[in-house]
Amino acid sequence: MNLPPLVQSFVLHFGEMGSRWGINRTVGQIYALLFLSPEPLCADDIVDKLGFSRSNVSIGLKELQGWNLVRLQHIPGDRRDYFSTPDDLWQIVRTLVEERKKREIDPTLSMLRETLLVEPGSAEERHAQARMRELHDLIALLTGWYEDVQKLETERLVQLLTLGARVQRILEMKDRLTLLPGRRGRASAADAPPKDAPPKAEEA
Repeated sequence: MNLPPLVQSFVLHFGEMGSRWGINRTVGQIYALLFLSPEPLCADDIVDKLGFSRSNVSIGLKELQGWNLVRLQHIPGDRRDYFSTPDDLWQIVRTLVEERKKREIDPTLSMLRETLLVEPGSAEERHAQARMRELHDLIALLTGWYEDVQKLETERLVQLLTLGARVQRILEMKDRLTLLPGRRGRASAADAPPKDAPPKAEEA
């Protein structure tokens, strides 16, 4: 690699981590290089810096474009394609999460929905379908939460993430407020008097 030691260390590590996330090691290293680069790079630049073959770099760039993780740019007077990553780190994270959701979560959710429409033919299938319904409901709950979070502005999202354990205190305060006189909300069936109970005697 034709890189400064600090940059090379990050690129190599990112390639190793990428392979654990299901991303080709070469693709991970290309992305790491583009992420740290102060200016857009063309395929020739990437070949020179990483020592990969031109074909591997071209395949890697196409995969990154498919994930919407790189931007294609052109420089006046230069016919080559140049690539860079978004400046906003939060945009990168949002894009990566959204793309993984489309590739991994959505197909599973669709399969579960279709399976739950099938009439079970045995006790074993009824048990399996009940377990799949639990999984479907959990994934649907998480994806609904994710879609709400995706709509938040970055500043609001940062505030939400920095709440940490304080979320628990907020929920506890909400529970205490619902117990105040006149704010109990819906009374439970256990609290309601039986229909045939005699009326309470009026206090003197």
